[in-house]
Amino acid sequence: MSKEVGFKNRDRFIQLGIAISVLRKMRGLSQEALAEKAGISRSLISTIEAPGIAHSFSLEVFYNIADALEIDPADLINASIFDNKTVNGGSK
Repeated sequence: MSKEVGFKNRDRFIQLGIAISVLRKMRGLSQEALAEKAGISRSLISTIEAPGIAHSFSLEVFYNIADALEIDPADLINASIFDNKTVNGGSK
């Protein structure tokens, strides 16, 4: 399912996990609700969001999470600070 994350991409995966966690909370979703919308397990969401831990996951999982959060995948990748459009939904 996942491979060890190389040092080069470690911070990218951690930042992505943080962005997913922040946006999920802004959307008022629990990990369980996001997992259900994305068609994945709650434990995978928890692992992805775990602070300071880099966990790789497939593009399919990434796209499913982006769709469930109602955000364009490119915006999720580039997220560091969310603008009002992203926070309120409708960036897709």
